[in-house]
Amino acid sequence: MHPAAASLLALALGVCALWGASDGFQALTAEGARRLAAARDAPRMPAVTVETMTGAPLALPDRAGRAQVVEFVYATCPTICQTGGDEMARLRDRLAAAGLADRVRLVSLSFDPETDTPELLAGYGARHGADGRLWTVARPDPADLPRLLAAYGVTVVPDGWGGFTHNIALHVVGPDGRLGAILDIGDLDGAEAAIRAVLR
Repeated sequence: MHPAAASLLALALGVCALWGASDGFQALTAEGARRLAAARDAPRMPAVTVETMTGAPLALPDRAGRAQVVEFVYATCPTICQTGGDEMARLRDRLAAAGLADRVRLVSLSFDPETDTPELLAGYGARHGADGRLWTVARPDPADLPRLLAAYGVTVVPDGWGGFTHNIALHVVGPDGRLGAILDIGDLDGAEAAIRAVLR
């Protein structure tokens, strides 16, 4: 085969492979693919019971017909989880002002449940103003954690210094238990729109 023809064939095969791996060039990163899959497929999230910062049980997804916005954190995180808490506080205030407080539940869910006792979760909640009603901080049973992380597409890697490297996002789950959207933690417009969409 002529070298130019071989090069064109290799280029065409590469473009086809990239097309397939990126959902038609719509998602060029793993995070983009995760968000696109949630919006397109609306996968059902696992039904589990978690323990809140007050020690009370809480159903995920919600069984009372509310939407839920779930973020994954760990209480002793010194960086991105603190930003996530600040953004959840802003979202709480926005939803209350929009009259959605009785139709949605915000949940900051620990992916370090063995370390994050209810006392540590309560401290994280107090620092950010989680009231336990519209917004609570919780931890799953360690046995449920792997399937939760897999279902929500959360990556957690120990950093070697007692902490974790992880992705953080707002996961909007409808009353039907389906994941409707994954958004940046600061995307309050998108979060409110996604909540309204899953509540229709």
